[in-house]
Parts: sequence; structure tokens; C-alpha cells
Amino acid sequence: MRRYTNMFSSKHNQLSGRTLLVMMTSSLLLAACSQSNTGTSDSKPVQPEPTVATSTNQVTETQAESTAVTTPVVNQSDLLKNVSATVYKDANCGCCKEWVSYAEDNGLSATAQDVEDLSLFKERYSVPQQMRSCHTTVTTDGFVFEGHVPAKYMAQFLANTPAQAIGLAVPSMPVGSPGMEYEGKFMPYKVMQLNKDGTTEVYADIESPQQQL
Repeated sequence: MRRYTNMFSSKHNQLSGRTLLVMMTSSLLLAACSQSNTGTSDSKPVQPEPTVATSTNQVTETQAESTAVTTPVVNQSDLLKNVSATVYKDANCGCCKEWVSYAEDNGLSATAQDVEDLSLFKERYSVPQQMRSCHTTVTTDGFVFEGHVPAKYMAQFLANTPAQAIGLAVPSMPVGSPGMEYEGKFMPYKVMQLNKDGTTEVYADIESPQQQL
């Protein structure tokens, strides 16, 4: 009987030791988790700083985008400032009227002149047959701009005129060019340079509406 009592006591002590070990281990794990959560909690106040920086960057980017968008609008009316021209057109041509209004909005002092035979003026100002469009614009300096030429390229040409050139042309009437806007559609086209010897060359490739601005 004494032997069974000793065995029971020994096993009880072993169980008590294991129980104590498990309890201590559990306590340590709980303490570690608590510290981990505390550390995470303590780091939370630092998180708003990137948010503030991001917000500041977003404001800066928004301001930059706003500036990029509004700058052409501010300068638009000055593109053809101090440039005067006569626009020879058909009296019933609606897109010609639209282009004249567009050019005036960009600073051109335009005098529209309705004529019965446009070909006479195109021949007078040496516009090749394959370069012709619905109206012919002639500046007071004698430079020719045939068709729906964007004001941007007119201004560039007049500011730095190639020695061999007499003007620019947009052959035919491309949809989406200035004065030819229709339901947001756009047809890529070329602005051609007209030379004194009757030859032509590409002055600008217009692949998107934004290139006209």
C-alpha cells in the first residue's frame, strides 16, 4: 500500500510540474502577444504621415495638371496675335465659317471674302491641285494657309518661316481638324508645307486631337 501511495505521489508531482510548465508557457505566449499588439498599436500614429505626404503630392499633381490644362487656354487667343489675313471661301461653306471663328478665337484678324470661283485664288497663290481644300487664307505678308490648318502650326510657321516655303496646307477636309469637328470623331492627317518651287513636304503629322492644341 505504501508503494502505491509513493507511486501516486510521484505521478502527482510529475503532473503538477507539467501543469506548471504549461501554465508558465501560456503566460509567456500571452505576454508576447500582448507586447506584439502593443507594438502594433504604438506604431499606428505614425501611419498618417505617408497619408499626409500622399495627400500633398496629390494636391501638387492636381495643381500641375490644372496648370497644364489651363495654360493653352490662357495663351490660345495670343497664338495669332497681330496677324491679319483674308479668307477666300464659298458663301455657303459652313466649315469655312467654323474655321474663321476658330482662327479669330486664336487671335487672327480675319476678313472673310465670299467668292464664286475659288480656283482662281488658289492658282493665284500657287496652291497645288492635290493640296487644295475648301478655303484659302492669305496673310498681309503673302503667306498662304490652305484649308483647316491648326492655329498652332500657323503661329510656328510665321515665327520661323522656312526659306523655301510660301505656306501650309491641310488637303481636303479631315474630320476632327479645326472647323471640322463632328461627334468627337478624329481622322489623323498631315499638315503640308508648300514650297516656292511647287513641291510639298510634311510639316507636321497630326495623330491625335491634342496635337492641334
